[in-house]
Amino acid sequence: MNASEVRTLIEAGLPGAQVRVVSDDDTHFEAIIVASQFEGKRTLQRHQLVYGTLGALMGREIHALTMQVHAPSETPALPLDA
Repeated sequence: MNASEVRTLIEAGLPGAQVRVVSDDDTHFEAIIVASQFEGKRTLQRHQLVYGTLGALMGREIHALTMQVHAPSETPALPLDA
C-alpha cells in the first residue's frame, strides 16, 4: 500500500474530496483532506468517515494514519501539485 493508493481509496469513498497523502515507509501515512461531507461534523465523525473509506486496511496495510480534516468552508483548496 502506498500513498497514491490510500489517496485513491479516500477519494473514491468521499467523492469530490481534495486529498493529499504522504508516507515515508508505506505503512505510516499523513493525510490532509478537504471534503464537503465534513460540513457540520465533529472531528471524530470526520475521522470515522475517512476510516470507513479504508475499511480493513486500517491496522493492517495501514499501520497509522494522521489526518487533518477540513470542510471547504474552513480552509482554502489544497494545491493539487503539492
